[in-house]
Amino acid sequence: MSPSLVPVVLITYLLLPLLPLSTADATAATSAIHRRPPAPRGSLCSQLVQPAGYPCSEYTVQTKDGYLLALHRVSSSGQNLRAQRGRPVLLQHGLFMGGDAWFLNSADQSLGFILADHGFDVWIGNVRGTRWSYGHISLSERDKDFWDWSWQELALCDLAEMVHFINSTTGSKVFLVGHSQGTIMSLAALTQPDIAEMVEAAALLSPISYLGHITAPLVWRMVNMHVDQMIIAMGIHQLNFRSDFDVGIMDAICDGRIECNDLLTSITGKNCCFNNSRVDFYLEYEPHPSSSKNLRHLFQMIRKGSFSMYDYGVLKNLKVYGQFKPPMFDLTRIPKTMPLWMAYGGNDALSDITDVKQTLSELHCKTELVYLENYGHVDFILGLNAKEEIYDHMIGFFRSFGKSYSS
Repeated sequence: MSPSLVPVVLITYLLLPLLPLSTADATAATSAIHRRPPAPRGSLCSQLVQPAGYPCSEYTVQTKDGYLLALHRVSSSGQNLRAQRGRPVLLQHGLFMGGDAWFLNSADQSLGFILADHGFDVWIGNVRGTRWSYGHISLSERDKDFWDWSWQELALCDLAEMVHFINSTTGSKVFLVGHSQGTIMSLAALTQPDIAEMVEAAALLSPISYLGHITAPLVWRMVNMHVDQMIIAMGIHQLNFRSDFDVGIMDAICDGRIECNDLLTSITGKNCCFNNSRVDFYLEYEPHPSSSKNLRHLFQMIRKGSFSMYDYGVLKNLKVYGQFKPPMFDLTRIPKTMPLWMAYGGNDALSDITDVKQTLSELHCKTELVYLENYGHVDFILGLNAKEEIYDHMIGFFRSFGKSYSS
């Protein structure tokens, strides 16, 4: 068996008992390994933004450890890229997603388009390993060292470099928006004074820093069976759920055997407003690759209930950090003057209310909250009613920070 198929087989064995599949359906799932949605070609601009009538440009940002990241800049439809722009807003996607996540619904439902229509200078981040980014100055994606990172590096290297680039390019502090993993990155980055001073305010959708109270049954099953450790022990460094086998399993499950929303619920919680009829379109772009080390870091957080750096074990922790345990990300270090806005949901199985409350208890800065009892994890970026119920509030929050400027 190919090493790249090992994590999929493990996850499939864990997944199938949770799903209402008959033996025949399970057999059909394994026979569908060659069917998959077509992979997107071209750039994010040419695929999703420009066809909708919005000006879009691309930049390449190099991190201090050599990764080449794609930043996309979007303006309102009918606006020339050299015309006056509003305040810069950086949108940072979540785990197994890319910058396309902000444009997968219609123009009046997708946050990337909505912010552009309201005059903001919209920047779309794409972390290392995603299909829109451009690799590394010396490493190949086939090298294990290319995947030697977790969300810790995404926060302190990728996000830091993107914020710095936007700040330097526009001459303005940045509004930061994150979803899911993008909020872990944001909160960790904002504990660093050099990053925080370039950020005007941050808006967090499905905010995560602590994960000890998640309720997602499929995630808990994998955590308890230490799937993350098994994958790394087997030498699997990249998680790419767009391989033939991975997508074939998902395709078979979603092809009339169960509703994809049921599978999604076991991971994210029940999503009230997710448009299940658009699943085939979403799967043309999602999911993006990530690293096995990233998954392990997240699972460490779930097991320990901590918001800390990656745990290498006692000996390597001493070498890397100079102490036995990995350092905590101290939320009290986020400046008291940093305005935060958070939207969280009662059905979110990953951003649990108890964990959100713990985050809030440690923050010293002023935080505005929007709570939607029926929202699950995905509703915050793909919900059909998100504009009225979430994004309009976020835009009002950002607009309270002054007038637009010209770059």
